Amino acid sequence: MFKKLKINTLLLFIPLTTLAFCFNSPKNDDEKMSTIMISVKNTLSYLHYSPRPINDAYSADVYKQYFDMIDASKRYFLQSDMNEFEKHRTKLDDYLNRGDLSFYKLTVDRLYQRVDEIDKISQTILSAPLNFDEEETLVLEPKLKKNPVNAAELSAEWKKYIKYNILQEMESLSAKEQLQKEKKDSVQKFNLKDTIKLEILTPEQKRIKATEEVKDMLTDTFRRFKKRNKMDWFTVYMNAYTEVFDPHTNYFSPKNKEDFDTNFTGKVIGIGAIIQEKRGYLYLGALTIGAPAWKSKQLSEGDKILKVRSKPNEEAVNVVGMLSDEAVRLIRGEKGTKVTLTVEKKDKSIKEVTMVREEVAIEDTFARSIIINSADGRKYGFVNLPSFNADFEDSKGRNASDDIKNELIKLKAQNVEGIILDLRNNGGGSLTEVGDIMGLFMNAGPYVQVKDGNGKIQTLKNRTNAPVWTGPLIIMQNELSASASEILAGAVQDYGRGIVIGSPQSFGKGTVQTFVDLNRFLNSNDDFGSLKLTIQKFYRVTGESTQRKGIESDIKMKDFFTYAEIGERYDDYALPWDKIPAAVYQPLNFLQVNSLLKSAESRLATNKNYQLMQESAQWKERLDKEETISLNQNKFSALMKERKAQIEKFRALEKYNNGLKFTLNPDEVEREKKDEAFAKKTQNWTKSLQRDMYLQEAVAIAGQIK
Repeated sequence: MFKKLKINTLLLFIPLTTLAFCFNSPKNDDEKMSTIMISVKNTLSYLHYSPRPINDAYSADVYKQYFDMIDASKRYFLQSDMNEFEKHRTKLDDYLNRGDLSFYKLTVDRLYQRVDEIDKISQTILSAPLNFDEEETLVLEPKLKKNPVNAAELSAEWKKYIKYNILQEMESLSAKEQLQKEKKDSVQKFNLKDTIKLEILTPEQKRIKATEEVKDMLTDTFRRFKKRNKMDWFTVYMNAYTEVFDPHTNYFSPKNKEDFDTNFTGKVIGIGAIIQEKRGYLYLGALTIGAPAWKSKQLSEGDKILKVRSKPNEEAVNVVGMLSDEAVRLIRGEKGTKVTLTVEKKDKSIKEVTMVREEVAIEDTFARSIIINSADGRKYGFVNLPSFNADFEDSKGRNASDDIKNELIKLKAQNVEGIILDLRNNGGGSLTEVGDIMGLFMNAGPYVQVKDGNGKIQTLKNRTNAPVWTGPLIIMQNELSASASEILAGAVQDYGRGIVIGSPQSFGKGTVQTFVDLNRFLNSNDDFGSLKLTIQKFYRVTGESTQRKGIESDIKMKDFFTYAEIGERYDDYALPWDKIPAAVYQPLNFLQVNSLLKSAESRLATNKNYQLMQESAQWKERLDKEETISLNQNKFSALMKERKAQIEKFRALEKYNNGLKFTLNPDEVEREKKDEAFAKKTQNWTKSLQRDMYLQEAVAIAGQIK
């Protein structure tokens, strides 16, 4: 129901002027939501970088944004609903000013009503065999769709949607059969032990199995929907108000803020297990090596969770049918406290396991390095930085700059000749970490300028003169590199300290956010959540904003994202690009970018795999833009066959190997021997690096830098 790309914020934790709007403690949820509305409105009006007038034009934008968020596919509300809602289009500003919940309640109550009806409609549709010989077409492009006029049209639309999912599932079953057949043929060809059991289904058996899968999927979808707390929908409603100020100003409910903090710091207090939801039950997923669940030696992946006791003196809570995020909050708690899980093992035995909660690191958020051995015998250090994580509350917590420093020290000890810092898919994080990381590669100097809503400009500087790495440096970026990633890449480029390679331009998020706790304005002990608020824009040392334009790579290499509409420039409410005076800085200017660019362009022009990847990306983008699809089984199958033939052409990309060899740092070699999960993760990581043609080009460029 929701489709929106989320980029991590770039945060400055700075004091804000205290605002004097206080409220009495709300007596119930309605009063609480009303209070939140007024508090959000006041905070937006007084503290946002570029506040909008709260008027009818603003109301119309909020109205459009809201329905784009809750029913963009026009699959839930009837046209009569929309006609009724339309009367409120220019009144949402008034509702915000006085904390009026009438429109929110009207739309959410109606949404639950329609979902309940659609659940029954779907069950009726799936209770009888569907005709796949009919000439029907499903409209895929939301902009071309209209809301159903009545219940009959709603039923017809869902019937098409269900048929589409069944046809897809049937194709998926056929693909699995083909894959199993290829594996069996390969096993027999090389006279290996054959344990593969082929299950070839008839077309009718596939239809029945696919229908059951889709039925289970819909049942699960509607069950989860009805279990959702209406406060979750209020968060969506409030974000319609905030995100038309700009896409990075958002309201966070208390639990949303908790999730954000977990991702930002890269740590959680819990038992170290993924919780998975399937058909109304919760199961343990992968266990983190060394975490409480793993150390208990009593829990295993696949155990069904029946109850959770959060505290020793409390009753255990039955979690059967509960949403996974609700169960996770029961399992999490304060460090050093006990939590008890009652689980059903695979042999149907019931076991009660008590654990002490610990701090569990989410390692995928932290920097990691590996040594690249090129074909000519030279060694380079590759450092992947997933986010600019920082822990502002714990002085001993992990920060991106400290992690990068540690990785650089390890790589220097292995005598690498260049560093490749991978910022691809890095959506940002802490602004202060950018300066500290910049200081690892060069002497003191400004790295970014920040301007507030009053026009005041501040220049942030790296003040250390003790760089860890002074050799060749390459920054890798793509369209999902945003915010802090763009500041670092821009500074490296502006100083001439290194080469930026990758997508033609990065995401283009040039704004700074901070969190404002709404409780600070309220006479209450309740938690009203927080507003992540855009308070500043940042600029390169050259004075140019990265907003919308992003960072243009020195050496441009198109990828799958290049052909999609990804980036700040595609958001209707993104703040504009502008420019301020340049800061005083001294470029290094020792890199011959033009000569590096010419040799890279020459290599790419003759790189058949790169050209094939471009063709594949363009083809996939055309598929994404297809507006309709036939639901006639013969036509659908013919289309899938045509697509499979095209995919065969691109199959060579799956087997691509860049020829690079990788060596782990000595400490990770030792860890692999003791940590099975880490060893498996490392194996998968190195395999993906071997298929990375952009990394191959980065190594080639690094070898040319003098």
